[in-house]
Amino acid sequence: MTNTRTRTSLLGAAASAAAEAVADALAAAEARSAAKAVSGRAVAAAAPGPAVAAVAPTPAPARAARAAGKAAQSGPIVGLLSRESGETLIDQIVRSVAARIDDRLLRGGARMPSIRAFAAAHGVSAFTVVAGYDKLVASGYLESRRGAGFFVREPAAMELNLAQRRPGGRRRTGEAEREHPGVKPIDVVWLVRNMFRQMPHGQMPGTGVLPPDWMDGVAIGNALRAVSRQNANLLIGYGVPQGFLPLRQQLQLKLAELEIAAAPEQIVTTAGVTQALDLVAREFTRPGDTIFVDDPAWFLMFGSFAALGAKVVGIPRLADGPDIAQLAELAALHKPKLYIINSVLHNPSSTSLSAAKAFQVLRLAEEHDFVIVEDDIYCDLHPGAAVQPATRLAALDQLQRVIYLGGFSKTMAANLRVGFIATSPERAERLADRKMLTMLTTSEIGERVVYKVLSEGSFRKHIDRVRARLDGIRAKTIRQMERVGLKVDLVAPAGMFVWVDAGCDTNVLTEKAMAHNMLLAPGSLFSPKQLPSTRMRVNVAAMQEPAVWRFLERELGRS
Repeated sequence: MTNTRTRTSLLGAAASAAAEAVADALAAAEARSAAKAVSGRAVAAAAPGPAVAAVAPTPAPARAARAAGKAAQSGPIVGLLSRESGETLIDQIVRSVAARIDDRLLRGGARMPSIRAFAAAHGVSAFTVVAGYDKLVASGYLESRRGAGFFVREPAAMELNLAQRRPGGRRRTGEAEREHPGVKPIDVVWLVRNMFRQMPHGQMPGTGVLPPDWMDGVAIGNALRAVSRQNANLLIGYGVPQGFLPLRQQLQLKLAELEIAAAPEQIVTTAGVTQALDLVAREFTRPGDTIFVDDPAWFLMFGSFAALGAKVVGIPRLADGPDIAQLAELAALHKPKLYIINSVLHNPSSTSLSAAKAFQVLRLAEEHDFVIVEDDIYCDLHPGAAVQPATRLAALDQLQRVIYLGGFSKTMAANLRVGFIATSPERAERLADRKMLTMLTTSEIGERVVYKVLSEGSFRKHIDRVRARLDGIRAKTIRQMERVGLKVDLVAPAGMFVWVDAGCDTNVLTEKAMAHNMLLAPGSLFSPKQLPSTRMRVNVAAMQEPAVWRFLERELGRS
């Protein structure tokens, strides 16, 4: 017996297809009539009967070309659809189209391809497209107009105005603005927002994390179960503002291995290194003060510091650390309060600080009286001095002028949001008070889980496996990068990032990649100046998808 719901869907699809055929024919007739009027030719009298019957058959490409203005492109408008991804084709279409609308790559009012055209362009059935379009209508992304097809829903005027403007009221300029009025600017917020998008990791070479299947989810799950079996009274109240004591004791042992002496009272736990940087900046700077950062450097802190009223100045980063001459000159000029630096496995180049540069940085900090904040979030990925020489400023200074930051979001679980600050006892007390005033305490449940994983010893084996996997793909991936046209002039023997030169404006390249559901990390975001750049950061662990290589070959002219 025929399923009633299936029969209804078939009828709905047929009706939609018929309506679109009528709309296409009418659009073609209007375009042809307009062309004849412009050329001065006489318009023939209309034949009796339905208007559609009077229209001469028009090839599909011609119809698409004539549907100017509001019409969306007739070719593929989403990335490659996969039947092996575990996600249904319908959900892939919905996610991809919604993402393009969110990023203003499809404008409000644009006409979507007809069901037949979309199905043909993407190799799916008309019924799959109908179901996808219906879901997009239900979620507010599209609207269905009887007899005309599907259109991108116009956003509210306030939302559109906000999307079209940068902070400070400046309009965005450039190719994307000309081609797609209203497209959201590529800035730090844009990249962070898209890093949290639910797309396959293999399509995100600009991401800052390792693939989920590289993480030890079993260890995290076991630790969570063990914590849940503890006395419930220990889990339902506030934690200690300075952090879970057994974890701080465990961190004392971890730091001792790095030759950094820090008692538990010198350690304050945080919600990741992001919060650690925010606490330090709030405690030690005031509006108008200057903060030095590496250039290039981790982009998220630029906006955070600027929001506090600080002036952010970049210090050029070289293969073995900062440009010392520039650091000395700029320190004399600006008298900074803080200098934020990646000593080990610098983001985005994966280079590390040499001993000679480390001593010079400490000397200048003493001379110009600024505090060094050493962000060592990639600590566990470093293979040791035998593979890549590296010097930690905190090991030389022993937390007198250096504030040391660490965490586990890159190597254990980003969702746990567990980081820490190690500093002098006096500063640790001030930072714990600052933390208490801003958020009371961090989640002790997450801290207990991290303590459980660290204390049971499996974390070391996990890190060894991660480093081995990175070592196994790094050289091969870099060779492939060079074959498709990416210049790699600085190759570090460790870490997950490579800082490459694409030979073109990587903001433009990033916009093109997003149109194919791929996330790149353009170089402009890694400098506090945010100027156009040919550089971009590539995560070697996220470069295993053939579609990414095909895109780069095509766009960089090496196909």
